[in-house]
Amino acid sequence: MTVFPLPAFQDNYIWILQDKESSAIWAIDPGDAEVVTQYCKNEGKNLRGILITHHHKDHTGGVAALKDDTNCSVFGPAHLSHLVTHPVDQGDHLTVFSHQFDVLATPGHTLDHLCYFSESLHSDQTPMLFCGDTLFRGGCGRIMEGTPEQMLKAMNTIASLPDNTKIYGTHEYTLANYRFALSLEPDNTELQRNYLRCQTLREQQQPTLPTELHIEKKTNPFLRSHLSTVKTMAAQQLNEEISLNPVLAFSQVRRAKDSFS
Repeated sequence: MTVFPLPAFQDNYIWILQDKESSAIWAIDPGDAEVVTQYCKNEGKNLRGILITHHHKDHTGGVAALKDDTNCSVFGPAHLSHLVTHPVDQGDHLTVFSHQFDVLATPGHTLDHLCYFSESLHSDQTPMLFCGDTLFRGGCGRIMEGTPEQMLKAMNTIASLPDNTKIYGTHEYTLANYRFALSLEPDNTELQRNYLRCQTLREQQQPTLPTELHIEKKTNPFLRSHLSTVKTMAAQQLNEEISLNPVLAFSQVRRAKDSFS
């Protein structure tokens, strides 16, 4: 199975999972039906299934048309009953080609947010996580419906996965995320190296995703909100006292990012 992005809108990626043995593909969060339809037409592919991470329009806007055109299976949050043919939630499993995916509930950005994790089954396979708007390279999604406590729990869930897990977020926010991260950790050499690397990728019009979990643990402030340097700088940016409570410290980092320019 190969995985690659189809760009959509201004900064979305629709991740495509393509079977090596057939013309079948799956799409993750197809906000724009035309992008997927055109790819299938140009490449002679057939859409077999869709995974939805959450209900936002830029992730679901193309699902109805694609389902009507192809009669494909759609997996996602149960409340999207007008779109989803197979409702899933925490602890459920599904199979895409030869890969089994575990469904992880990660409320925070939205209350219905799901991630899809596939563990490596063979030595030549790498674990992969399709995480929608929960985690980005260098950042995380805004807390739009959930709570800081839920979002921190989601971060901890992802942090518990294997370090070599490939992280497939849905937005090209990396450079902006890294600028904020550097404001908290200006002396983080791993962060500096990744920022320069991603600047080069964007200059070449290449995606900065996927990333890998071991990179995020070294560079992403939302997986590092327990560190004193990160907590201190976030509190200073907000002109607040440093919090020793893990949830409140995470909230300070998230609010500092929300107001960062």
